[in-house]
Amino acid sequence: MKLLEKTQLGTLELKNKVVMCPMTRSRAIGSIPNDLMKEYYTQRSGAGLIITEGIAPSPNALGYARIPGLYSKEQIDGWKNITRAVHDKGTKIFAQIMHTGRVGHPDNMPDDAELLAPSALPMAGTMWTDTGGAQAYPIAKEMTSNDIQNAIEEIVQASKNAIIAGFDGIEVLAATGFLPDTFLNPKTNLRTDEYGGSLENRMRFTIEVMQKIADAIGKDKTGIRISPYGVFNDMPLYEGTEEAFTYLAKELSKIGITYVHMVDHESVGAPHVPGAVKELVKNNFEGTYIASGGFDAQSAEAEISDGIGDLVAFGKPFIANPDLVERIRLGRPFAKSDAATHYGATEKGYTDYPIFENQSMATDEAQNY
Repeated sequence: MKLLEKTQLGTLELKNKVVMCPMTRSRAIGSIPNDLMKEYYTQRSGAGLIITEGIAPSPNALGYARIPGLYSKEQIDGWKNITRAVHDKGTKIFAQIMHTGRVGHPDNMPDDAELLAPSALPMAGTMWTDTGGAQAYPIAKEMTSNDIQNAIEEIVQASKNAIIAGFDGIEVLAATGFLPDTFLNPKTNLRTDEYGGSLENRMRFTIEVMQKIADAIGKDKTGIRISPYGVFNDMPLYEGTEEAFTYLAKELSKIGITYVHMVDHESVGAPHVPGAVKELVKNNFEGTYIASGGFDAQSAEAEISDGIGDLVAFGKPFIANPDLVERIRLGRPFAKSDAATHYGATEKGYTDYPIFENQSMATDEAQNY
């Protein structure tokens, strides 16, 4: 299978073209990476590339309960244990830098942290907190010019910290309603300064972040995740999406970052992402294009064979299938995960999924996901 052949990602050699998607799993007690997380990532080191769960670059980015950070020595040391274990399995690992922006609740954050957004707009839905359960989203503070520059520098510093922690590179989460995505969208960015209004101004935050990271750690170690037509986290659709992401792809190509990771959540009910938009992004970006969104072994192989994706990312299948790559290699079925345990605080639904040889073919778990 072409999917399982070695390949290059910039200057890195990957043992296959399978990528493990970033997935929030909420096991970082006190926001410190721990031994349970080390076991989780090591179990899934069959992938050529692992992209971690979203990692907060600062206390202001700790919107969710129990997400890890990359801004303290203790956090860096915790990640060192994880990257070392993954590298021992021959797998490359990128840290996803996630500034949650308006997507959060003060009960998940230190007392002196702030919910920040380009504009102070209400957000529908609720956020889980360990102290009060599900609570309505408060309205985030509209960022000042100083807030914007501080956020950029925090993301850049977290990227430097990632390299110190042994990561092979970083992925900026500029998708699914988090801080950079809310700058890109004209319905969540109502600013009238140099970071709002025109398409170029709305792109400025993300482009500055990517340029500064590339300058700081190397463009070959820098990737991004984007979500055209994404509505997760109460993000509204808007006219001009095609133009916006074509422009962004061209600018990212000028910077020379190593990859663009495309989000497509249609398989779980999100709006259709037109193939033409994916093609525009891929054709206007000279680096690696990572496809994601509801793939199984057959469709992933077709994506590679047809030259659409350079790498293919799997999300939920990696939760219940720590041996996912081996299952693909041998044509074995994928197990299904238990959604009720996706965000717990223990090993249940996290590191206790068996490899195929320990499963019974008669169980309901032995069904294609």
